[in-house]
Amino acid sequence: QAQLVESGGGSVQPGGSLKLSCTASTHIFMVTTMGWYRQAPGKQRELVATITSGGITNYADSVKGRFTISRDNAKNTMTLQINSLKPEDTAVYYCAANKQGERLSVPAWYDYWGQGTQVTVSS
Repeated sequence: QAQLVESGGGSVQPGGSLKLSCTASTHIFMVTTMGWYRQAPGKQRELVATITSGGITNYADSVKGRFTISRDNAKNTMTLQINSLKPEDTAVYYCAANKQGERLSVPAWYDYWGQGTQVTVSS
């Protein structure tokens, strides 16, 4: 049974928007820092944004001002609103859960991962 399930990816033109969602099992979501990572072809997985169980957010410099991470603890759902998309945002986007709330920029410290959702930005 999948612990994290993403949805909302797709293909858009530059400047467009997408909203990604991640639904988690309750036992994972409630006390966990959640994050979005992305991986482009031939590149390492990189952190996009994180949000603690209390709602504190952090963003990669490359997405600040364009991406917004949020969570609804009542629905065990995290979202990533992506605006002003650029071709370099093309990647598979993964949601992940970090139970310890530490080393948030290190993928190996995340305990659960979703299957990923493709975001493609091209004209």
